[in-house]
Amino acid sequence: MVMQNGSVIMAISQESRVETAVKVQDVLTKYGCYIRVRLGLHDAAVDHCSGSGLILLQLCGNMPLSDFERDLQMIPSVKIKYMKLDF
Repeated sequence: MVMQNGSVIMAISQESRVETAVKVQDVLTKYGCYIRVRLGLHDAAVDHCSGSGLILLQLCGNMPLSDFERDLQMIPSVKIKYMKLDF
């Protein structure tokens, strides 16, 4: 996927958020200069916190998406989807 500045949204699904959070954070830190916006979502309540989660990223710059995607896909129970914004 060719990325234009701010035109790509990456969704990262974590089925086992507690087990994968540190590894996912390490990858996000590695590619942090290419992340303009990050939003983390999961069901949370005082007495219960969901084991799954969703992270939405707005990407920028000329990031090697294939490297970023490969690093994330090496983490068990992590899935990735993209949305390209063309206005």
